[in-house]
Amino acid sequence: AIEELFIDQHFNLVEEIKKKKEKPYIIAFIGVNGSGKTTTMAKIAHMLIQHRLSVVFAASDTFRAAAIQQLEEHAKKLGVKMIKHEYESDPAAVAYDAVQHARARNIDVVLIDTAGRLHSNDNLMNELKKLVRVNKPDLKIFVGESITGNDCIEQAKLFNQAVGIDVIILAKADVDEKGGAAVSISYVTKKPIIYLGTGQKYEDLAEFKPELVMKSIGL
Repeated sequence: AIEELFIDQHFNLVEEIKKKKEKPYIIAFIGVNGSGKTTTMAKIAHMLIQHRLSVVFAASDTFRAAAIQQLEEHAKKLGVKMIKHEYESDPAAVAYDAVQHARARNIDVVLIDTAGRLHSNDNLMNELKKLVRVNKPDLKIFVGESITGNDCIEQAKLFNQAVGIDVIILAKADVDEKGGAAVSISYVTKKPIIYLGTGQKYEDLAEFKPELVMKSIGL
C-alpha cells in the first residue's frame, strides 16, 4: 500500500540537533550539481538561525571555484561564518577545520557543502567517502531535484550505496506539480523526505507532508 511508504517519516531536525549532547551537530549536504544543494543548505541555515541555533558553513565543494563564491554570498546574507580553503584543496580538511572551529566556539551546527558529484566520477566519490569517514556527520542529507524524476532516484540510490544517506530534501518541488518523485524516491531509498524546496527565497522550505502528496496524486 502506498500509505506505508511514508510511515515513520517523523523527523524533526531541530529536535535532533538539540538532542545531541556534544556540540556541534554535523550535517553534510550531498547531491549532483544543479540540484539546488547549496541554496537548500542556506535555507536550512536560515531555518536553524530562526530557532536560535548557531551555524558555521564548510565550503567543501572545492571542485568549483564558483561554488565557494556562491556559498560565501549566502554566508554574508545570513551572517554566518564560512570556513574555506583554496580552490581544489581537500574537502575533508575544510570540513574538519569547520568542525574544530565550531567546537572551539561552542557553535551548534556545522553545515557542509560538498561537490556536486556526478556519481560516475570515482575520484570525487572517493573524496566524499573520505569526508564522511574523517568528519562522521550526524546527518547526511541527499538533495535531489523533484523534476528530474528517475535521474534523481538513480542518484539517490548511488549516493546511498556509496556513503549512506539519512534523509532527503527535494528541491524545486514547486515545479513538480504532482509530487510523483517524492513517492518513488522514498520507496526506493527507504529514507524519509524531510523538506521540500518551494521557491528561491530562504523562507521557501516546506516540511514534507505525505498526506498532501497522496492527495495531489489522487490517493
